Amino acid sequence: MQLKEVLQKTTAFFKEKGIASARLDTELLLARALNWDRIKLYMNYDYPLSAQELDACRALVRRRAQGEPVAYILGSRDFYKSTFHVEPGVLIPRPETESIVEEAVAWVRAQNLSAPAVIDFGCGSGCIGLSILKELPNARLLACDISDKAIEVSARNAEQLGVNERVQFRLGDVATLTQDEVLATFGKVADVIVANPPYIASADTAVEPGVRKFEPQEALFSGDNGLAHIRAWAHAAEIALRPGGFVMFEIGSDQGKSGEDAFACLPAFENIRVIKDLAQHDRFIRCTKRGGE
Repeated sequence: MQLKEVLQKTTAFFKEKGIASARLDTELLLARALNWDRIKLYMNYDYPLSAQELDACRALVRRRAQGEPVAYILGSRDFYKSTFHVEPGVLIPRPETESIVEEAVAWVRAQNLSAPAVIDFGCGSGCIGLSILKELPNARLLACDISDKAIEVSARNAEQLGVNERVQFRLGDVATLTQDEVLATFGKVADVIVANPPYIASADTAVEPGVRKFEPQEALFSGDNGLAHIRAWAHAAEIALRPGGFVMFEIGSDQGKSGEDAFACLPAFENIRVIKDLAQHDRFIRCTKRGGE
């Protein structure tokens, strides 16, 4: 069977399964099965696949057809300007989350901070905090997560990206973070806090079945109609951040007002804004701590 026929049939099969990114997923999986770059697929449409190569392709296609995310099948996901290792037990990075990196880096540069101290609440794969370190060569990071697997994967990514000497990891609930711990890490309180907290309500029926089945529940779902972690982590940011420091959290598309209120009810924060994603949905809360110059 020629490659072009396998590409066509697999794409059609994925579309029947309701997979929105059918063509892209097909190309990524076949390239991996053949150990090729994607560009090589376009240059070899008439390539005849051997029985062994067809079996390798079918094995990956079956996994995707059962709902397993492509990132877990491939073991990686591109985010911002780097490729991150991911595996089951760690949330898969999403493109919209890159805005947190962009906003945080822009704020640090505008403030002319020479050696910013950054905390990543719920670091997961490390995609947010480590991307900030790649952009800011003198920044240091405290990466926090309640999951052993997340800390393990984040540490692996830190080493792969060459920033491991500027990162410390904390295993435990962000809500228990103390100012003394932050001082012991940086010698000062934090300049920047970033987070993609769990913010989906447990009863939310709009969650894609593959996401609910394969991705870690503790990284997705939160109590109090999806707001429990946002509220608790806002309190933690109040403790860990210096006056004048910067905070940015990702939120759900229906949580603009409630997310804003989670920070507005704390007297420590000002300049609270809801930021929309490229689809014009409410997606982030950013603010600063009162008392800066």
